[in-house]
Amino acid sequence: MKLYSRGQVIFFSVLSGLIVVMFALGTGLLKLPFLKPHVAETEATETAEAAETPAETPLGESGFVLRQAGSPTGLNPKALATADLVPFSPDERENIAVYEQYNDAVVNVTTEIVAINWFLEPVPQSGGSGSGSIIDTRGYVLTNHHVIEKAYKVFINLSDGSQLDGTVVGSDPENDLAVIKFTPPAGVSLKTIPFGDSSGLRVGQKVLAIGNPFALERTLTVGIVSGLGRPIQISRQNIVRDMIQTDASINPGNSGGPLLDSQGRMIGINTMIYSPSGGSVGIGFAVPVNTAKRVVAELIEHGKVRRGWIDASVVQIFPALVQYAKLPVGEGLLISRTRRNGFAEQAGIRQGSEPVRYGSSVIYLGGDILVNADGMKINTLADLYSALEDNRPGEQIDAVVIRNGKEVKLRVILADREEVLNQ
Repeated sequence: MKLYSRGQVIFFSVLSGLIVVMFALGTGLLKLPFLKPHVAETEATETAEAAETPAETPLGESGFVLRQAGSPTGLNPKALATADLVPFSPDERENIAVYEQYNDAVVNVTTEIVAINWFLEPVPQSGGSGSGSIIDTRGYVLTNHHVIEKAYKVFINLSDGSQLDGTVVGSDPENDLAVIKFTPPAGVSLKTIPFGDSSGLRVGQKVLAIGNPFALERTLTVGIVSGLGRPIQISRQNIVRDMIQTDASINPGNSGGPLLDSQGRMIGINTMIYSPSGGSVGIGFAVPVNTAKRVVAELIEHGKVRRGWIDASVVQIFPALVQYAKLPVGEGLLISRTRRNGFAEQAGIRQGSEPVRYGSSVIYLGGDILVNADGMKINTLADLYSALEDNRPGEQIDAVVIRNGKEVKLRVILADREEVLNQ
C-alpha cells in the first residue's frame, strides 16, 4: 500500500475541488455574480420582457388613456448593460440603446395635395414630408400641423418599409401640432414613444432627435438643450411660448419627430430651425411635450382644441389711431364692442360709443384698452392669442384695462373663442 504525505493529500483535495467548480461553471450549474456576460444576458431578458408588457398613460384630466408598449417611464438603464455594448463608451451606449429601442416608433409622414393645372382642373400632387411619433398602439401618431396642412391624402411609412393610409384626427395650428391615425397591420405590435416631462429641463441637458431629414429615414442626431422658454412666432397671429431650443441637427423632414432625453422619453416635438441658408446651423426649436400632453386628448376626442376668449371685438392699436383718438397708450387692444349681457360686459369691461370708419371697418372709440391678460402683457393681437392659448371656456382670468388714463383690474370669465370670432 502506497502512503501519501499530508501535503500531497491537501494538494489533491484542492485540485479535485477546483475541477468540480470548473465543471459546474462550464455546464451552467453555477453562476458567479462577478461574471458580467451572464448578468448582462439576464438583464437584457428582463428588459425585453418589460418592453412587451402593455402600459396605459392617462392624459391630464381629460379621461383619455394612451395605450403604450412597455413602461411609460422610458429606457430601462439595464438595456445599457448588454454584452454587445461593452466596447463602447457610456455615452455611446446610451445613444445606441435609445436609438435601438425607439427608432421603430418614428414614422415618415408623406402627403398628397390637390393642385390646379393649366386647364383649371384639380390634380393630385406630391405634398410635404415629415416625421411623426407613434404614441399609441392603436395607431395614433403625433406630428406637426404644418406637415399635414392642406393634405388631401396622408401616408404613414413604417420602419419595415410598409406604407399605410392615414387620416387626420385633429390639428392645432396654434401649437403646430396634429394627431393622425393609421390601422396597424394584423399581427403587428407597434412600438411607442413614452411622454416625458418638459417642465424640469435644464440648459446643457443632452437630447436626441430621431427623424427623416431629406427622406433619410430614422436618422439620429445628438445635442443639448441650448435654451428654454423661447417665444417663437409661427404665423401672423400665433406665438408658441416656451419653445425648446437645441443644437441637435434638425433639417427639412425632421419636423414632427421626437426630441428625446437620455432615457428615451419624449420631451419635445421638433418643429423648425433658424437658418439663413436653409440648412441646419445648430439652432432648432421643439414644442414642449407638456404642451402636447395638454392638447393631444382634445385632438383625439374632438378634432380640435377649445379655447377661451374675451367675448368682445378688439382692435390692435396703431399710430394713426393713437393720434386720431388721442389715446393714452401706444400699444394694446382697444375694446370696440362687447357682447350684450356677455361675460366681458358682466365683468365691467366698457365698449366704445363713438363709431368711426377705418377702411371697410367701423371702429367704436371711447372704450377700455386691454393691456394685460392672465398675467401677460398685451401689446398686439398675437399676444392675446398667446396669453389665452392654455385657457378653456368658462375659466376666469385677471385682466387689466386702461380707462380714463388709469389702470383698472377686472376678473373676466372666458367664452368660447370659436363662437366669439364667428359671430
